[in-house]
Amino acid sequence: MNLIKIFVPVLVFVVSFSSCSKYAKVSKNTDAVYKLSMADKYFSDGKYRDAQQLYEDLYPIYKGTDKFEELYYKDAYCFYYLKEYKDAENFFKGFSEVFPNSSKAEEVDYMHALCFYKQVAKVELDQTNTTKSIGVMQTFINTHPGSSRVKEATGIIDTCRAKLETKEVRGADLYFKIGQYRAAAICYNNLLSDYPDSKSGDVYKLKSVISYYKFAQLSQFSKQVERYEKVVSEYNDFTERYPQSTYLPEALEYSNLSLKKIKEIEYE
Repeated sequence: MNLIKIFVPVLVFVVSFSSCSKYAKVSKNTDAVYKLSMADKYFSDGKYRDAQQLYEDLYPIYKGTDKFEELYYKDAYCFYYLKEYKDAENFFKGFSEVFPNSSKAEEVDYMHALCFYKQVAKVELDQTNTTKSIGVMQTFINTHPGSSRVKEATGIIDTCRAKLETKEVRGADLYFKIGQYRAAAICYNNLLSDYPDSKSGDVYKLKSVISYYKFAQLSQFSKQVERYEKVVSEYNDFTERYPQSTYLPEALEYSNLSLKKIKEIEYE
C-alpha cells in the first residue's frame, strides 16, 4: 500500500513532465506546418491551453492565408472550452469582423452571444451580463431568423428574464420586510409592467394591495383617506386584470377594511 502511495504521484509527475517536455519541443519547432498539425491534434485531444498557445504563435505566419480562418475559429473555441468566456466573446466577435462572409458566421454569432450568457452571475449579484445576454441573443434571432438555434436562443432569453424577475421580486420583498411599504408596492407594480406575462402576476398585485394597506395604516391621519382609497383602487385594478385569481378574496378583505377605515375617518 505504501509503495502505491509513492508510485502514483511519481507516475503523475513523470507523465506531466513528459507532456510538458513534448509541448516545449513542439513550441520551439520552426516548421509551421508541423506546428499547426500539432495544434490541431492538441485541440482534438482537448488540450486547449496548449492548442491555444500554438495557434497564437502561428498568427503572423498564417494571417492572410486560406488556413487562417480555421485557425482563428479553433482559437476562439479554445478560450470557450477553457471557460475564459470574456476572451472567447472577444475572439468570436473578432472572427465575425475578420470573416463576415464565412460559412461559420451563424454559428460564431451564436457562440458570441452564448459567451455573454456564460458570464451571467448568480441572482444575488449584479445582473448587467444578464441584460446584455438578452440583448445579444435577441440580435442573433433578428439576424438569423431561420436558424435552428433560434429555439435555444429564445430559451436562454426566457431564462435570463426569469432571473431578472427573481432579482426584482427579492428587492420588492426586502422593501416589504423592512417596512418600506410604499416602495414595496411600487416595485410589485413595476414587476407587472416589466413582466406582463408572468405566472405570478396576481401574486404581485395582491402584494401591492397589502403593501398599500400597510402604508396607509402607518400614514399621518390627514393622509389616510387618500391612501386607503389607493388600496381600493389597487383592488379594483386587481379584479380587472385577474378576475379568476384565487387571491381575489384575500385582496377583497383589504379593500373592505380600507372602505371601513375611510368611513370611520370621515365620521370622526
